[in-house]
Amino acid sequence: MTHSAVATDSLTAALDGLVDRVPGAEVAVVLSPDGLLLGRSRHVADQLAEHLASLVSGLYALGQAAGRVCLAGGLRQVVVQMSRSFVFVATTRGGAILTVRMGGDADVGDMAYEVALFAAQAERALPVYLEARTVMGGTSGAHHWRP
Repeated sequence: MTHSAVATDSLTAALDGLVDRVPGAEVAVVLSPDGLLLGRSRHVADQLAEHLASLVSGLYALGQAAGRVCLAGGLRQVVVQMSRSFVFVATTRGGAILTVRMGGDADVGDMAYEVALFAAQAERALPVYLEARTVMGGTSGAHHWRP
């Protein structure tokens, strides 16, 4: 069974508010950078929370790797568009990962705006994660794509 590590009323209210404000938004969860569930909106059952945490952890890792390989900087967001829905993944200022599942006719631009508002509202209820930085000396054998 999945339990939220940070189960505050203010975080739950912020996630519910996000889902309520954005047309097409269905559910929202917040994870730590290592995939630990921190909070969820209403109507997110334990099994769905576990599935989203697993999915988002993989997407987040893939996005981080793409940023490193492409020398593009830190990950800000990942948007997966399917035939009937979107999964929107974005990092907050403190390093937590916000995920929202939206219907296929939702406006991703509206969601990006609302994520900025969410980060400001939920900042007090979320821990701050320090980004681990690794300084690599020499050649690692990885090939970097450059435009």
